[in-house]
Amino acid sequence: MPSAANRSAIARPIPRLAPVTNPPSLYAAFGDKRALFTEAVARYQQTYGAFTARALDEELTARQAVERILTEAAVEYTTPDRPKGCLVLSAPELHDLRDQARQALESKIRHDVATGALPAGTDPHRLAVFVAATVRGMSSLARDGATRAELHDVARTALTAWPAPVP
Repeated sequence: MPSAANRSAIARPIPRLAPVTNPPSLYAAFGDKRALFTEAVARYQQTYGAFTARALDEELTARQAVERILTEAAVEYTTPDRPKGCLVLSAPELHDLRDQARQALESKIRHDVATGALPAGTDPHRLAVFVAATVRGMSSLARDGATRAELHDVARTALTAWPAPVP
């Protein structure tokens, strides 16, 4: 049986989600557990989980965005006094959010191939899936106790698989 830390928030009883708040207060504020979870995910994406969207928006190339995502993931996933890993990557019901992030990266990679920043033979889907798997693996490693240095090593190693830029 999975531990409470590994189960979806939707599957947890309200007292386990917020032991200092009574269920009637939570239901009055959010309506139900799903609404509470939806609000928690939205808040997470605006704070701790915002680094992926920022990197994709702010970096000029997919390579720069991925380097930033992996580097910031190593920091965010191992920050003291916070749960380790990533909420969005650990909740099964958030598949669509994960897929949106992968598609955004795939689009950025596709753009780099079209503009010649990446070799013509680069498969944007395959590369985006590789990056998504790497980020998800980093989250899992953090939950299992990996250090920030270990996650930085994973990031550096993953970047060696990136296609060489077109000269």
